[in-house]
Amino acid sequence: MTLLILTGLRREARILAAPGHLVLTGGGDAVALEAAAERGAAAAGGVISIGIAGALAPGLAPGDWVVGRAVREAARETGTDPAWADRLLGRLPGAVAGMVLGRDAMVAEAAEKAALHAATGALAVDMESHVAARVAARHGLPLAVARVVSDAAGRSLPPAARVGMRPDGGTDLPAVLRALAAAPWQLPALIRTGWEAERAFRALLRGHRRAGAGLAAGFPSP
Repeated sequence: MTLLILTGLRREARILAAPGHLVLTGGGDAVALEAAAERGAAAAGGVISIGIAGALAPGLAPGDWVVGRAVREAARETGTDPAWADRLLGRLPGAVAGMVLGRDAMVAEAAEKAALHAATGALAVDMESHVAARVAARHGLPLAVARVVSDAAGRSLPPAARVGMRPDGGTDLPAVLRALAAAPWQLPALIRTGWEAERAFRALLRGHRRAGAGLAAGFPSP
């Protein structure tokens, strides 16, 4: 059986690739990601959503890990496998556990992050965990979520950073440059966002190595 891994970006997928892993990138397209995950679920022994995320809780900084105890999507809440979460917490240094929010659209504004945290109690938000939760629930598969913070709760992403993801999970550099040309004032914020994202990618690489090829000791028992 394979480990079904859902993430957002091609760079994340390259970090997470390993024998026995089926890594799928969403690129912000939840419908296409869910369809691909459905096809992969038949041969899967477990589903994990892992990659970078936006912080919702104050105090989380770029590079910090959040391990999901549950995934929230609108009014629906899906628990993750407790033993799997515990193993991840034991291997990811400094990781905190709590709710992770899944959304189809990027959460880019600090005010929206604060409102979502107040409404849901979620620590972080991403665009793949709710898809992983739905697929795992339909197929009776154990679920895990491990996300590393890229942008802090008090940080709003500049407009150029919001248009930089292609549907295949790659970087749309022409779109970023067009957005930057239209509003050059955002260059310092864009540089800062890139630096913070780099911290997150490096933390993801370190965390993947610490968790091991099986991403925390293989599949847990449902």
